[in-house]
Amino acid sequence: MTIEHHEPPPDKKTTIEIAGLDLNFHDFPSDTTTPTGGKIAKVFGFTPEQPAYVFQWRDDGDLEELRTQEEADLDKGRKFIVAEADGTNRISIEGEGLDWPADTISGSIIRKLGRIPADRAIYLERTNEPDHAVADADVVKIKASGVERFRSGKPEVWELNVQGKKITSLTHVISVVDALTRTGFDPDAWIIILKVAGQPKRQLSVGDDIDLRTPGIEKVRLTAKDVNNGAARPAPLRDFALLEPDESYLDDLGLQWEIRVSDGNRWLVIKDFPLPDAYTAGSTTLALLVPPTYPQAEIDMFYCYPPVVRSSGASIPNTEATQAIGGLNFQRWSRHRGAIVPWNPLRDNVVTHLALVESALGREVGE
Repeated sequence: MTIEHHEPPPDKKTTIEIAGLDLNFHDFPSDTTTPTGGKIAKVFGFTPEQPAYVFQWRDDGDLEELRTQEEADLDKGRKFIVAEADGTNRISIEGEGLDWPADTISGSIIRKLGRIPADRAIYLERTNEPDHAVADADVVKIKASGVERFRSGKPEVWELNVQGKKITSLTHVISVVDALTRTGFDPDAWIIILKVAGQPKRQLSVGDDIDLRTPGIEKVRLTAKDVNNGAARPAPLRDFALLEPDESYLDDLGLQWEIRVSDGNRWLVIKDFPLPDAYTAGSTTLALLVPPTYPQAEIDMFYCYPPVVRSSGASIPNTEATQAIGGLNFQRWSRHRGAIVPWNPLRDNVVTHLALVESALGREVGE
């Protein structure tokens, strides 16, 4: 009688999936349905001398360490993670605790381990401060003591106005390059100014990031770096000197400015000073009257040419008077400091007065 030998059907062969800490799994054959942690590490290419941590990633989502001689139950899952590490750190994802054999973990790995859908955001829980959003590309350093806790949630959308165009971000930090590229501007062709309510304007560089959580953040304004008719630009007037912090700040704005004496008065004149969107023009020439005894004497009011006009056509109170400066009639904005916060020569200067100017311009159009 002839005895026939049959190979097990292909779907009955034992195959396991093994990955490193990147969770990129590959199929490996197994000669047993109960492989030990040591055999799994060996199949993955580890030598007996290497400190291998082996975890079984069970079908129910749990991650359980598998010791060298401990046998795995493949009915609970056929995925294994093998890592060379000296120890583990405790983390929690969606309330489920697990040991992670590394000092760092990326957002994409957290998403895979927690089986978090792509339309949900990942947050690192924090006490006494807002939870920190973790992008897939972010790498989080796990603290040595305690438990780092991660959760998912509805993505928080952040907005930024770039030269009148609004963009959104799922993370609270956006790079200047990303913000300008997404709105169609060449980052290298513009002087970039960040406007925050109640603060002087701040010039940004191409390598900077913008934290969209900043209280009062309003917009990014752009001014062309090089616009001319081919003629050399005349040297700006410097008829007198301002304070060193004033001149440094004005240089950082990236706008043309000059200090001139006209009709016996000392003027700081800033060209192409940006205006809020609700005015008919995008910019104006701004002038400040600088007293001879500045900073002991305060800078008061400000002046615009051509006159600033609301897009709605509504009149602006206390701007009817004009002032001749260099042969041009500037519109005078009668805006003054109150008694609560008077001018302080030890604290106030051109920089703080420009913040008052921007606040006054914005208040008239509801910004």
